[in-house]
Amino acid sequence: MSINIVMVEPEIPQNTGNVARTCALTGARLHLVGPMGFKIDDRKLKRAGLDYWYLLDITYYENLDEFLEKNKEHKDKFYFFTTKGRHIYSDVKYPDNCYLFFGKETKGLPESLLYDHPDTCVRMPMLNHERARSLNLSNTVAIATYEVLRQWNFPELLCEGQLHDLKWDE
Repeated sequence: MSINIVMVEPEIPQNTGNVARTCALTGARLHLVGPMGFKIDDRKLKRAGLDYWYLLDITYYENLDEFLEKNKEHKDKFYFFTTKGRHIYSDVKYPDNCYLFFGKETKGLPESLLYDHPDTCVRMPMLNHERARSLNLSNTVAIATYEVLRQWNFPELLCEGQLHDLKWDE
């Protein structure tokens, strides 16, 4: 089973680094759609992702049109995370090889994209504050990714830890 995380025009390198780390530790594929507000070699990006970059399955796109053209055969598996969505993210049943879209930190996803896909626009419930628009982007990606994995019963993920130098049975 696979998840695709699509970041459209991310602006803050630390958020993208955190998302990369989430992808590396969950096996999700990362798609970065430009233009981005930073360079991939930005040290803030690397610091946020730490040393997990070698674990990533990552693809870069110049713009959203290029992404949509190269992935058009999967368009029935696209889900758009937005504060403008009418469906709660946890009410959706996500299929294998789904694509979870997230927009730039300052504006979200392009409204034209949302208008074209009203049935697959999803939101995370939150209080309505005029000055607090939404959750942090990397937090939203993590919540969404783990919801999909929860629905799939966390395939291939280690679901039990162990303390060092101690045994649970003692």
